[in-house]
Amino acid sequence: MPAEPAAAGGIDRAAGTRTVDLLVLAGGRGSRLGGALKPAVDVAGRTLLARVLDARRLVRRAVVVAPDAARPAAGPADTPVTPESPLIWALEDPPFGGPVAGIAAGLAALSADDTSADDTAAPAGPPADVPASPPADWILLLACDLPWAADAARHLLTHLADPALPPTLDGIYLVDDSGRDQWLVGIYRSDALRTGVARLGAAVHGASVRQLLAGLDLHGLPDPSGSGVDVDTWQDVTLSTERLTTERLSAERRAVDIPAPAAAPDGPAHAARAAPGPTPALPDPHPSRPHPPRSDTP
Repeated sequence: MPAEPAAAGGIDRAAGTRTVDLLVLAGGRGSRLGGALKPAVDVAGRTLLARVLDARRLVRRAVVVAPDAARPAAGPADTPVTPESPLIWALEDPPFGGPVAGIAAGLAALSADDTSADDTAAPAGPPADVPASPPADWILLLACDLPWAADAARHLLTHLADPALPPTLDGIYLVDDSGRDQWLVGIYRSDALRTGVARLGAAVHGASVRQLLAGLDLHGLPDPSGSGVDVDTWQDVTLSTERLTTERLSAERRAVDIPAPAAAPDGPAHAARAAPGPTPALPDPHPSRPHPPRSDTP
C-alpha cells in the first residue's frame, strides 16, 4: 500500500524526497453562478477558496491565481503555514485568459518567488552569480471550486508516493465516477508544465488543459470518495453544503463517547430489565456527493 505523503511539501518515493508546490486557479468568470466571485462563494460556512487552501499544509508553497477581489476569501489561510511560506498571489494578463494562462501566471510567480528568496538571502557586498532556488519537483494543481480539495490532495499525494509508479510518469489526475478526466485536480511534474507553457507561447491564452498536457505520460486515478467534486452552480452549492453539514454532524457524533450500559445486578429478572436495546443507527459518515461534469475552466 502506498505510504502517506510526508508533510510540508515532501513526498517519499524510492528515489528520495520530492518537493511539491500548490497552484490554485481562481480567476474564472463564474458564469454558471451568475457572475459571482467563485472563490468567495460560501459553502457550509467557509469560502470555496479557504477550503481549497486547506491543502497548503501538504505542500511547500502555494500560489493563488486570482484577482485582488478574491484575497479576502482566503480568510485565515492567507497567513504563512510556516514563516517561510507566505501565500503568493498572481493573475494572468489579460485576465480571464483561461486555465492554461492561469497556470502560466502561477508558474511565473513561483519562479519569481524563488529568485526573490535568493536575493533576500544574498550576503551584502558585490553582486555574486548565485543560482536561483530550484523549483518544486511537482505542482499540485487545483481549481478553486473543490470543497473537498484537501481530501483530493491527500489522495493524489498518497498515490504519487507509490514506488511502483514508472519513473517516466509526468502526472496524475482524478477521474470521476462517470469516467470524466479532471485535469484541474491533479499533480504534475513542474518541468513538464513549464515545457508545455513554453511550447504554447502566446497561445496559452484560450488554450485548453488538454493542449497543455498533450504528449505527457499521465495516469488517471479513480476517485471513489468523490473528493474531486466541484461546484459550478448554485444547486451544487446547496448540495455540497448539505453533504458537508452532514459529514460534520456525523464526525461530531462519533467524537462523543457513548457510555457503556450499566452492569445488571445478579439475577435473570434484573438482567432482562438492564439489557440494552438496539444501538441507534448513526448517519452515513460518507454520503454520496454530487458529481457534476467538470470543465477545463475553474
